[in-house]
Parts: sequence; structure tokens; C-alpha cells
Amino acid sequence: MKGSLHNASQSFICRCCKVDSPITDGLSTDLRLDIGNGVSLEKVDKFCYLGNMLAADGGCDSAVITRVRSAWKKFCEYLPIPTGKGFSLKLKGKAYTTCVRSCLMHGSETWPMKVEHELKMNRNEMSMIRWMCGVKLNERKKSEELRELLAVEPVSLMVKKSRLRWFGHVERKDDNDWVKSCITWEVEGIRQRGRPKRAGGIVFRMTWKV
Repeated sequence: MKGSLHNASQSFICRCCKVDSPITDGLSTDLRLDIGNGVSLEKVDKFCYLGNMLAADGGCDSAVITRVRSAWKKFCEYLPIPTGKGFSLKLKGKAYTTCVRSCLMHGSETWPMKVEHELKMNRNEMSMIRWMCGVKLNERKKSEELRELLAVEPVSLMVKKSRLRWFGHVERKDDNDWVKSCITWEVEGIRQRGRPKRAGGIVFRMTWKV
């Protein structure tokens, strides 16, 4: 938002959080849950919270796509540094690690990642690395050689390190903390045979009535 916040509309909605198509469950296409004090929860299929995209299906597909787009946007903002000829490759690698890869990995500690997500992040990172090194894909340069020139580790490895670091923070919490108690929490009931079905969830977005 530009300008003074005093004259801004109180019903402002972030463009990143705006939902194109809500969930349709066959009963209601516009579900709202009033929790009192003028606060209501809106049923949506995805919701952007602190830069991390939360989806109703419980996966991290939307989150990975959002972070990849944000990383490319940040890469293009600093384009003169990573692609300039007057900077060394080591400096380009440091600029990429500090400004771009940190944006790409934002919120990845809690993602239920799969192999396809790691491959997607690695492909986009290698596209940036080849651009910084001035190497085209048809030149058949090995990824390990290009990473050594920039002194950059694979993003999939850095995600694993950040998740282990986050797990260490959780382990050092008090035993009464709800985050730590979720690790050892056991679900009551009997599990059925076979692979559990992946059921879609519900994401609510909080709005205030004025």
C-alpha cells in the first residue's frame, strides 16, 4: 500500500492472499464462521500467512510454487549483481545465498516435502546458477562444477539442514509446550488396514467486521 494509512480502506485485502476460487463442497460456496466480537472466518482453498502459502489439501504444492515465484522475483530485482561481469563468482554466490535462496527456503522447515518438490526447487536453482555463471544448458556442464564455482550447496541439502535445526529448537522447548507435545501425541482409535486416504482440509481466513 502506498500513501498514508489514515485514509486507507479498512476492508483492505492483500493481493497475495486474495483467493480466486473458493472451495465448493456441494452445500455452500461462501462459508463464514462468526466467532464473536465482530470477527468472522472465511472458508478458502489457500491462504498466504507471513509469506507461506497454506492450502486446504494439507500439502506444500502451493507453498513451493509461491516461494519459487518469490525467489525469481527477488533474483530479477538484484539482476545486475548476479549476472554482472564486474563481480566475481564467489561474490555472486554470496549474494544469491543471502538474498535469493533465503527467500526460496522461507517457511520450508514445516513443509511435508516430497521428492518432486525437491527436484522442482533444484531445477529452478540450477537455472539461476547457470545464468550467474554464463553457462547454457546445451553446454553440458555438471551441476557440481557450477556449484563449486559459486561455493553454493544444493538447496535440497540446505532445506534438510534447516529442518534439523528447527527440530533441535523444538526438542529444547519445555515439556509442557504444545509444539513439543505434538511430536509424541498419539491418536486414539484403531487404524484401518491399507494406506490412509489423503483427505482435503479446510483453511479459514480471519476478517474483521467494521
